Amino acid sequence: MTVQSYIRGVGSYLPPRVLTNEQLAETVDTSDAWIRERTGITQRYIASEGQNTSDLGANAAKDALFAAGMEASEIDLIIVATSTPDLTFPATATIIQEKLGITEGAAFDVQAVCSGFIYGLSVADAMIRAGSAKNVLLIGAETFSRILDWNDRTTCVLFGDGAGAMILSTTPSKEPGAGAGVMNTEIHSDGRFRDLLYVDGGPSSTQTVGKLRMVGNKVFRRAVTKLSDSMIKCSDKAGIPIPDIDWFVPHQANQRILEAVAKRLDLRRGQVVSTVAYHANTSAASIPLAMDVAIKDGRIKRGHTVMLEAFGGGFTWGSALLVY
Repeated sequence: MTVQSYIRGVGSYLPPRVLTNEQLAETVDTSDAWIRERTGITQRYIASEGQNTSDLGANAAKDALFAAGMEASEIDLIIVATSTPDLTFPATATIIQEKLGITEGAAFDVQAVCSGFIYGLSVADAMIRAGSAKNVLLIGAETFSRILDWNDRTTCVLFGDGAGAMILSTTPSKEPGAGAGVMNTEIHSDGRFRDLLYVDGGPSSTQTVGKLRMVGNKVFRRAVTKLSDSMIKCSDKAGIPIPDIDWFVPHQANQRILEAVAKRLDLRRGQVVSTVAYHANTSAASIPLAMDVAIKDGRIKRGHTVMLEAFGGGFTWGSALLVY
């Protein structure tokens, strides 16, 4: 009997502080018009002082558990996708495990920058299919505000903080119309391009946290091509053509990237879930955050086919196709 990964619930959490473009322009050489034109972003959320990545992730996890109608004690594996962990070690997943009161099972982090949630989904699906886990709590959580150079207007305007969570299970949801779950995942990387998007610090190299650095125009060109190719491969392997997919939930990097990929694949604008205007780029958290918005506002319904995709530092990229 084939074991399947079903999507039991999705949840999210955003910190209370909102930082608008106008507020940013008071301290950085930029403007609301400049940011909107180049990115589509109007605001972003910033974690409060003393609020860590694990705090955001734990809140998103509770929201997902509520949506799934499950108790934390049912979770036997926690995977956290993050590039901004609370500590160098232990894994942020173990800190969230403690905050949720879970004492059984396993917990670990996945680091693939903005592609982290897709990588984590691929791992979670594989472990469920292999019989290594029954109920997986997959979280994307980031506090990118802590690694930004707030004097660099080309990067600090792009990112925000937040968390999203998804529960995958061997048991399907009891909601009417619940779909077949994860159909296929595709993950890739090419380390030759690591200097185009990176953080200039780390325990082994500089003994510092470092700040985010990016060569934006070169990242843009490769992101559009790699994402489009990955989405086509993912849909082909699943046997579901691109035109038959109901919704596309991309990593919310930049509105221009979203539109370029949509144009390349001949997608209708209304099919693409975009939250970048008010979330900005929340890295590994952006896909579950956007998906949760579209579920809660009624766009994504049980039985709908959904394509997820992301591109991040490394370079890393990937896609996943599921029936919610």
